[in-house]
Amino acid sequence: MERTKIKALLELGTSPGQVLVKGWVRTKRDSKDFSFLEINDGSCLANIQVIAGNDLANYEDVQRLTTGSAVGITGELVESPGKGQKWEIQAGSAEVISIAPEDYPLQKKRHSDEFLRSIAHLRPRTNKYGAAFRIRSEMAYAIHKFYRDKGFRYLTSPLITGSDCEGAGEMFRVTSLSPAQVAEDGKMDFGKDFFGQESNLTVSGQLSAEMFALSLGDVYTFGPTFRAENSNTSRHVAEFWMLEPEMAFCDLAGNMDHGEELVKTLVGHAMEHCEADMNLFGKFVDKSLPALLKTLMDEEFARLPYTDAIEILEKSGKKFEFPVAYGIDLQSEHERFLAEEYFKKPVFLINYPREIKPFYMRMNDDEKTVAAMDLLVPRIGELIGGSQREERLDRLEARMDEMNLPKDDYWWYLDSRRYGTAPHSGFGLGFERFLMMITGITNIRDVIPFPRTPGSIDF
Repeated sequence: MERTKIKALLELGTSPGQVLVKGWVRTKRDSKDFSFLEINDGSCLANIQVIAGNDLANYEDVQRLTTGSAVGITGELVESPGKGQKWEIQAGSAEVISIAPEDYPLQKKRHSDEFLRSIAHLRPRTNKYGAAFRIRSEMAYAIHKFYRDKGFRYLTSPLITGSDCEGAGEMFRVTSLSPAQVAEDGKMDFGKDFFGQESNLTVSGQLSAEMFALSLGDVYTFGPTFRAENSNTSRHVAEFWMLEPEMAFCDLAGNMDHGEELVKTLVGHAMEHCEADMNLFGKFVDKSLPALLKTLMDEEFARLPYTDAIEILEKSGKKFEFPVAYGIDLQSEHERFLAEEYFKKPVFLINYPREIKPFYMRMNDDEKTVAAMDLLVPRIGELIGGSQREERLDRLEARMDEMNLPKDDYWWYLDSRRYGTAPHSGFGLGFERFLMMITGITNIRDVIPFPRTPGSIDF
């Protein structure tokens, strides 16, 4: 008999009769002639109750089952007389697949997030993290569906690169050289390395996406990116996922329109297709979450120049840890004040000072600001960062000279401005930050299966 997932069973309108489910024991209770098993197979938040009678040929083995044990149950799906459940299974046979020892770490009690991070290989079996990672899976599907429906092409951009898109320098070096091959002066001879030059793990697929947008029209990349930032905050990990759409013949206003439509579509998909899992977070993790999700869906996002944002912050009367002044790169506390307290909804900040933004952003007519945009959302701060790209070759080269970037390393990027240049725009959406926003989870380590942080590469 083919195994049926518990989620599918619980959604049935009528019983199909005999079913086979396989999963893990959440709880077991023995009476004189029966054992009551709560089984979960990871397909949904709910368990299904199994009634295993002493007429089973291996009933003694069933009685030995413990929390965490794996089991297969074949039996009749029947209406349950118990409250809170529509169906239960009257076991006809039970396959004891494995029995977990008594030191199984996930007993029926509340465990701290810190403890669960130390057993990240087991935490998906808990209600909270099972729900979080089902939502993560569904949101990845929703992203691909959104872009397929809009006619975008999916680009698998390189993870190993010779370019530093952001210019921050916080990159992981990739090398095939052994420590013994490093020169005596401590400098590596990259000419002897695998690629013949310095190479790193990418911080962004944007530059590659620009090339394809100027060939295929509208494209997106969605995959892991890496930053060697020695930070142990709740917002940073060394390996994280970025969604990066790039659109040809699109200006800054169109870029913002696209970002707003994307966020609203993804939130709506989560509310429709992950209802039970989302309700868990609204009830037990952050009771303000339903109101935030409603705001994301119903409110038109605000749009505000950077200069006006600085003025609002300076006049707020609020004491910030980091002082506010024109020319600073806003900190999370500034971003959250604007989104949570001042606008009380998402807000796009636009037209940042040229000095604090990368070389590829389009220079505005004032020659002081660039056509950048960041989407700030309540509880998170920056969710999206993007810009209209500089399509004019002379302006792009001038910016690279200004920032001391070697143009020879970007010859292929400059070619795109020589041959058929056109206005284009794009942005990056931090996938983990989006998941934090819609679940109420406050630590980025808890929305990624196996977080990579300074000093930790377990699992």
